[in-house]
Amino acid sequence: MSVISTRTLNRTLLARQFLDERVALAPLAAVEHLVAMQGQFPNSPYLGLWTRLAPFAHADLAALLEDGTVVRSVTLRCTVHLSSGRDYAWLRPAAQPVVATVLKSSYYAAEIAGLDLDELTRAGRELLAGRTLTRKEFGLLLAERFPGRHAGRLADTVEITAALTHAARNGAWGGWRHPSNVAVSLAEEQTGVPLREERDLERLVRRYLAAFGPASVMDVQAWSGLTRLRATVDAMRSELRVCKGENGIELFDLPDAVLADPDGPAPVRFLPAFDNALQGHRDRTRIISEEDRRRYAAGASGGVPMVLVDGFAAGTWTVAGSTVTVSPTRPLADADAAAVLAEGARLLDFIAPDDPDRRIVLADPA
Repeated sequence: MSVISTRTLNRTLLARQFLDERVALAPLAAVEHLVAMQGQFPNSPYLGLWTRLAPFAHADLAALLEDGTVVRSVTLRCTVHLSSGRDYAWLRPAAQPVVATVLKSSYYAAEIAGLDLDELTRAGRELLAGRTLTRKEFGLLLAERFPGRHAGRLADTVEITAALTHAARNGAWGGWRHPSNVAVSLAEEQTGVPLREERDLERLVRRYLAAFGPASVMDVQAWSGLTRLRATVDAMRSELRVCKGENGIELFDLPDAVLADPDGPAPVRFLPAFDNALQGHRDRTRIISEEDRRRYAAGASGGVPMVLVDGFAAGTWTVAGSTVTVSPTRPLADADAAAVLAEGARLLDFIAPDDPDRRIVLADPA
């Protein structure tokens, strides 16, 4: 069984994530290749596509959201992702077990205790048929049917038990934090694609490997939030390439997938908060050192935008107004520092094209 170096895994991940060079690919095709793009913060998917595609404009993704070709909803890891309507039809059913686990939390427990969740779901679907409602509006209507219950929690519960997608405006460019006043619709009405009744876990694994492989079973589970995928992968073993990482862990890949040259160049890239290139594996050493991962783990739930230098996370970046500040985790060579400033200037062209006071600042290493 061949052993693949960490550097080969790094360069292969960059290539499969379109981070080794910007590609001339339609945004829809890019979203589908990546399976889903994490999007708690509205701006993140726009930045994720900007850093991968040439050309790309804000309107390219906005148009896909407006017509339902791409939708925003809770899927992988029970977090908000953008996916194509076609993929959402199988992805949400595949991810539903992990989505449903949140109903066991104390946040829901007291408010939904004793409720018939099937009845609640039917009522919710009936109220949403043919229209879009804010969560507040939706909750108030549900509370009329289920008096004595917390209206907001009722709406939240139906978003978990049924496949609901968010209004296009909630994924519009301009938001660096969670959007307020989220509005929801029935997914099938927004996408025009009926949800699959069965869970297609083999498709989930193949699509993941195409964009994130080679990877271990634990990597697939970390990315998806699902558990007990060993049986699924083992059933596919004869159809996959099997190898090992430097740590001896078994890795799987598509049989015809290309491994990248470990000595190939890697440009500076700015990754948005929650980018799955950084969160797509249990073992993330192929893109961020364990020391840096632990350093930022406490803030990861709030989203930590990172900068890649030579293919690996080398610092964080923040934006305030039209100023982007890069905070390296280590001293940068002069050429790397210059490349960070140059790519930061291109980032400002995207996020603040008309601001004459925009600037990029390189802070002292942490």
